[in-house]
Amino acid sequence: MTRSASLPDTVRGHWVERWSPAWFLPYARMARLERPVGWQLLLWPCWWSLALASNAAGEPWPNPWHWLLFLIGAVSMRGAGCVFNDIVDKDLDAQVYRTRNRPIPSGQVSRKQAAVFLVILALIGLAVLLQFNRFTVLMGFASLGVVAIYPFMKRITYWPQFVLGLAFSWGAFLGWTSVFGSLGWPAVLIYTASIAWTIFYDTIYAHQDKEDDVLVGIKSTALLFGPRTKPILSAFGTLTVAVLALACWLAGVGPLAYVGLAGFAAHLAWQVKVLDIAEPMVCLRLFRSNWHAGWFFFAGLVADALVRNGGFV
Repeated sequence: MTRSASLPDTVRGHWVERWSPAWFLPYARMARLERPVGWQLLLWPCWWSLALASNAAGEPWPNPWHWLLFLIGAVSMRGAGCVFNDIVDKDLDAQVYRTRNRPIPSGQVSRKQAAVFLVILALIGLAVLLQFNRFTVLMGFASLGVVAIYPFMKRITYWPQFVLGLAFSWGAFLGWTSVFGSLGWPAVLIYTASIAWTIFYDTIYAHQDKEDDVLVGIKSTALLFGPRTKPILSAFGTLTVAVLALACWLAGVGPLAYVGLAGFAAHLAWQVKVLDIAEPMVCLRLFRSNWHAGWFFFAGLVADALVRNGGFV
């Protein structure tokens, strides 16, 4: 198999593109391994919730083993979700410039081969999930319904980003339950905030495709918000920060967590300020920058736990 051209939104010079064997490259592209921001954004609700729960439990830092498990789980399950999405969207992808060269619509991988790869990724995710306590395992299985319906939502509603948020934010439950073995209001609030954040960043992402989406009948919040995108994103960003602040207050964390949250809020405000919905490359750059935004809040939570719970002793 020859090495085909990279997809338009591939990270330039990514190691997957440079070093993957030719036979594996289409599968890597189906799992979006060369576009890591997807699993990075899926990871943040997990790590935020884990860090907040660890802080609330009086631990000086989150369990490193759980950090790693959530990382592996985010990569594998984001990959599985993308493969499932590509199987469902084969015909639609063939009509959109940014997606028409994906492995399935371009004929590099058959739907049957993709289905086998999907099972492999799902089994990796299952192996990760089974390392946690029973309640967390049950919560993980409960996410499968919303994951399964997401690819169909863009056909029937202008709010597929909301449904994506329901799926992408589920880790907020798992991080908390991995520490406490039960749900708590801070986890529910991180989940809610992460849904608002998903609408924020995925609307920016969707503005890349809006012309093609109109032609093929795909719906999105980018089309729904249109020229009102900036003020509406400001509202969703404000909601995200306010609900995260409430989660911190209920969990009883200290001031460094709020310092980190302030950095996160400033990053979202900067994105709205520089956003140009008529420039696809600007939209892509800002969408990717949300990985960096998430670090502010996470670092604040970890630093607060270190100071408050004796991590420096």
